[in-house]
Amino acid sequence: MTAARDVLALVKPRITALVVFTTAGGLWLAPAHLPARTVLFTLLGTVLIVAAANVLNMYLERDSDALMKRTMGRPLPAGRLDPQLALRFGLALAAVSVPLLTFAVGPLPGLLASVALVSYVLLYTPMKRHTAAALLVGAVPGAIPPLIGWTAATESIDLAGVLLFAVMFLWQVPHFLAITLFRREEYARAGLVVQPNEPGGERQARLNIVRYTVALVGVSLLFVPLGMGRTLYFATALLAGGLFLAYGMKGLRSDAGERWARNEFLFSLAYLTVLFAVLMVDHNRHI
Repeated sequence: MTAARDVLALVKPRITALVVFTTAGGLWLAPAHLPARTVLFTLLGTVLIVAAANVLNMYLERDSDALMKRTMGRPLPAGRLDPQLALRFGLALAAVSVPLLTFAVGPLPGLLASVALVSYVLLYTPMKRHTAAALLVGAVPGAIPPLIGWTAATESIDLAGVLLFAVMFLWQVPHFLAITLFRREEYARAGLVVQPNEPGGERQARLNIVRYTVALVGVSLLFVPLGMGRTLYFATALLAGGLFLAYGMKGLRSDAGERWARNEFLFSLAYLTVLFAVLMVDHNRHI
């Protein structure tokens, strides 16, 4: 039972669940009415591709994970699982997920999934040891899942799909920078480069939280003129975005410390969940 829990932990269930939620959002918001088979294979394929990326990431980062308090208890750095088992598991998940999405859903979702996997595992993961710009590289695979859902339904990348991608991309910057602000010492100890640990970087990280939140709120409102959201969504996006921005701006104050950064991280999760949920409820199916 313990071994099963450890294997499950490799796929990072909570992160996978959030990613699948955004993929479901892309499916739901698309104008096409999909057969249940396509929906099932899209969600299953996304679960598997995200799981593959997470497992391989854990395999590659097992040494640095052992140096961070929040990750040293994971199965690999704690020595509860054989790293070779994790490697084989991750590769097996990738070998199943990409063909599943490609042949059971469509070539475009399969291609997007492949790009997400390769960029996350082979670009973002090693870049974290060398440059804080890895955050922007990692935001690309993190923003692809809703686009996988959209393209599974439409078989094309159009403006609405790009907006879904943009919202996820922009959201990840304040979300992750908040983590780096209250875990900066852990990242330094693990040899991972984050902006708050660079000269003058803490101030720039706080400014970037505000900058990217402004862009995020602006992009989120574009779903309304596009016909994907109506009055309820507009009011929610405006209110939630305004609150998220206002709290982000509190981080520019000299007395904003670790507690603010932790709350900013939690606020980002609540914001994204509310935004997608209300958009899915309020969208116009006749676009």
